[in-house]
Amino acid sequence: MPLTYYSRAATQDFWSDHWADQDVDGLLEVARSSPLTGIIEAALPPAGRILEAGCGLGQYVILMRERGRAATGADWSLEALERCRAAAPGTPLAVMDLGQLAVRSGAFDAYVSLGVVEHDPAGPARILAEAARVLAPGGRLILSVPYWNGLRKLGARHLNRQGRRLRASGCQFYQFAYSRREVRGFLEAQGFRVLSFHPYDPARMLRPALRWIGRAARDGAARRGAGEQGPGAERAAGARRGLAPALRRIAYSDLVLRMCAHMILAVAERR
Repeated sequence: MPLTYYSRAATQDFWSDHWADQDVDGLLEVARSSPLTGIIEAALPPAGRILEAGCGLGQYVILMRERGRAATGADWSLEALERCRAAAPGTPLAVMDLGQLAVRSGAFDAYVSLGVVEHDPAGPARILAEAARVLAPGGRLILSVPYWNGLRKLGARHLNRQGRRLRASGCQFYQFAYSRREVRGFLEAQGFRVLSFHPYDPARMLRPALRWIGRAARDGAARRGAGEQGPGAERAAGARRGLAPALRRIAYSDLVLRMCAHMILAVAERR
């Protein structure tokens, strides 16, 4: 069974409030340098029409079109799509129910879904059945969901107990987190063949530890320099900058990703 999280239900109002605190240009800048973007681009077919279903503010639709891709975005939040179009006029977008897309069968060569299907309390089957319908035979599915990673499995008893308390206090279903086996199972049930898995975003779980390391480094530098400015402060700042690439390499090692990645992306094709 997937791991269940309770909070505020992920309704249209929830997403309108969520996107209200986000900036299209800022999200686009993050997407341009994100490791996730490289995984997505490597998984896409060489050419063809792409649908991002549940595109939110549309930063990936904009980015793919900047890079010569025939990408279209769909979401159920009109407000989010209007903000995307304001930032990038002419971007093809449509308000649609992802479980009942208003497009013909086989219309797309790739279907991108990033952090969407986990929010349906009935499970992902309805949305994925529609994804299979609108994909051409051999079309590529690129889908990510929260990952039931090693740390979450170790803490499953605590997380499930916490979930029951939240539900009893009046919180609503928010999302599922899935293991690799569960993702493979629900994709194969809808006629997809899984090609690869890619855990990503370890920083979400590692951030508290990284903040602690950063504070310790700053405190140590302050003690050694006793408030010294100039070359001493510059050396401390340089040391922190030099540490960042090493921490990034460690965070994206296979072991750390399996234990700590917040999300997992599956690449599959329609049989």
